[in-house]
Amino acid sequence: MIKFENITKCFADNVILDNVSGEFFDGKINMIIGPSGTGKSVLFKSILGLINVDSGKIFFDDKEMVYSEDVKNNEFKEGIGMLPQNPTLFSEKTVAENVQFPLDILTNFRDDEKKKLVSASLKQVGLYRCENKYPHDLSGGMQKKVSLARAIVHKPKYLFCDEPNSGLDPINSKKIDLLIHKISKKYNMTTVIVTHNLDSVIEIGEHILFLYKSKKLWEGNVKDIYNVNVPEFEVFLSSSKLFQKYKTNKLEKFKKQTKKQFPYINYIKF
Repeated sequence: MIKFENITKCFADNVILDNVSGEFFDGKINMIIGPSGTGKSVLFKSILGLINVDSGKIFFDDKEMVYSEDVKNNEFKEGIGMLPQNPTLFSEKTVAENVQFPLDILTNFRDDEKKKLVSASLKQVGLYRCENKYPHDLSGGMQKKVSLARAIVHKPKYLFCDEPNSGLDPINSKKIDLLIHKISKKYNMTTVIVTHNLDSVIEIGEHILFLYKSKKLWEGNVKDIYNVNVPEFEVFLSSSKLFQKYKTNKLEKFKKQTKKQFPYINYIKF
């Protein structure tokens, strides 16, 4: 489990995170959502130790992180898998060599052990026949899959995904979502995703944290987002077609149930 308490971060006079607290649960797909410029990426990077916070505490499995020391520790790195917004693959390396990279820097495995892990990882994302290809041979969606394979090749406990749907068409976007969900559940990973894709939130999200103007306005189970009484959150959700479809279906179901139970009040306008 990841916990963070009273996280505050400012850049010059701009408050980016204002006393934000929350937690991400083991084995769940945890999502950080909110409008652009509200602090999502800063919170994400702060948890990873890529940005130093001004105040507050961050815990991994009840251990408070001292990032100047812990981030340099290979044990910490081995527990983290990272899917960046852009694939950031090495153009001069093959797909297999790109996926193997974390094993080369984090482990002392034999070459044959590394090859087995690379093959298994590529198979998980449906690219087991692409080992010898280069990034320029692949589509954007395939490059994203290679990046995901690289993130999970060392079987981390935590998987961090930064806008995993960025730059993808709706079909490939959904494929990446389903892959992240399948892999997270298969390996019981604690997954943290920053996303602006609300369809992703509704389809694969489990624990949701909503940021608005540097503050946390809501946190909870995805099943509860349809009944949130936070105006800013409701406005944000209204842009999702899936959310609107659910709300419409829910209303229609309510109408039918009410009219069946009380046929004499059919004149009431809903």
